[in-house]
Amino acid sequence: MRNPLEPLAGFGVTFSSMFKKNNTEFYPEVKTPTAARYHGRHQLNRYPDGLEKCIGCELCAWACPADAIFVEGADNTDDERYSPGERYGQVYQINYLRCIGCGLCIEACPTRALTMTNDYEMADDNRADLIYGKDKLLAPLAEGMTAPPHAMVPGSTDEDYYRGNVLGEIMPGSPPESRPRPTPKAS
Repeated sequence: MRNPLEPLAGFGVTFSSMFKKNNTEFYPEVKTPTAARYHGRHQLNRYPDGLEKCIGCELCAWACPADAIFVEGADNTDDERYSPGERYGQVYQINYLRCIGCGLCIEACPTRALTMTNDYEMADDNRADLIYGKDKLLAPLAEGMTAPPHAMVPGSTDEDYYRGNVLGEIMPGSPPESRPRPTPKAS
């Protein structure tokens, strides 16, 4: 036979939790920082002079287990140069309806053109808006960068770009400490 006080025990748990402090997150107003290695939205990076790092090799698309990346490469010309190499990614799309955030595309990229940011707010009410193109993926132009297409920095080769030996266009009158510096490559 059942104990007639069992339902009161359940109400006791409810009653005791009514007076505890609420643990509410105020998400839209107060955004908590993510972990340093959080895999969020992708970003296509640029060199210090504004040229794109993507060479249109499609290795990221091949590495993607969810088939969420589409890349179509094209050849650079002397009149229209988007990256320092022979090719660039003319069409670059990531379908966030399929992306699982694994980061295999980042590991496959030979030029470190593709990285992942800490941006996690990608929800939308329209499925077509969750297919990001180059317009949403390219890193914004920083101060001193010129939007492609343009020629490489005079006297440099594509190998200089890949090794990080190109400082970009130096703004006249800018102090040396404000000029962009190449980042050393880890060995």
